[in-house]
Amino acid sequence: MSTREKGSAVSRVMQIIEAVCKAERPMSPADLVCQLNIPKPSIHRLLNQLEGDGFVQTNMRGLIIPGAKMHSIAWGILHSERFSAVRRAILQQLTKEIGETCGIAVPSGSEMVYYDRVQADWPLQVNLQVGSHTPSWCTASGKLYLSSLPKDRCQSIINKLALTQYTRNTIVDTDKLETQLQRIKLTSVGTDNEEFIDGMVAIAVPITDKSGKLCACLFTHAPVIRKSFDELSGYTDVLQRAAAYLGQMIDDAEQ
Repeated sequence: MSTREKGSAVSRVMQIIEAVCKAERPMSPADLVCQLNIPKPSIHRLLNQLEGDGFVQTNMRGLIIPGAKMHSIAWGILHSERFSAVRRAILQQLTKEIGETCGIAVPSGSEMVYYDRVQADWPLQVNLQVGSHTPSWCTASGKLYLSSLPKDRCQSIINKLALTQYTRNTIVDTDKLETQLQRIKLTSVGTDNEEFIDGMVAIAVPITDKSGKLCACLFTHAPVIRKSFDELSGYTDVLQRAAAYLGQMIDDAEQ
């Protein structure tokens, strides 16, 4: 392959990634052919390569959606030296103000991954380490992420989930879960009222870019013997202000 052909292939890959990221709904290969004016055989070849590398994935309807690597790219920028100190300062101040552990979770397939956190200084802790994978249907961040998805994609994920009952409060009925996700979509606040771990409550708010797309979730959790669900929910405004700062950092990183 000549240098010119290589450059053209790289340019097309970046065009596809940008189109899939910015799309308000899942796109078909035909949509990408029309929008990007790239030949159909080339689109299919490049999509197969991107899917194999984890940048895109195909949903049950055969439409193209962002893959796990795409979800982590925007947030990964903030782990660079340029932004890490500011990000940690925001989390530390938030943890001090709320008095409970605060952190950031990012979606990875049907799970959420603890990407960063600052732990509160209490003897009794809910010890979930950075890098921990948590289920989406019974955690504050996970339900917030599911609620942000287009309806068909959200239903597709829910239908594939095992919906394991972790606690007495875990919602394992798909209709009840969808009803709760609709409420969360209206409020933009994810909730976990002892649904993942007995004795732990949590709330989460979205970290979005300038287009309003959810890039990550900012959460706080606490044992109920220290804060009730209602008491923790009283810090929603504090979380939202911090999330706005973190979202602005993502926008600044793209400039």
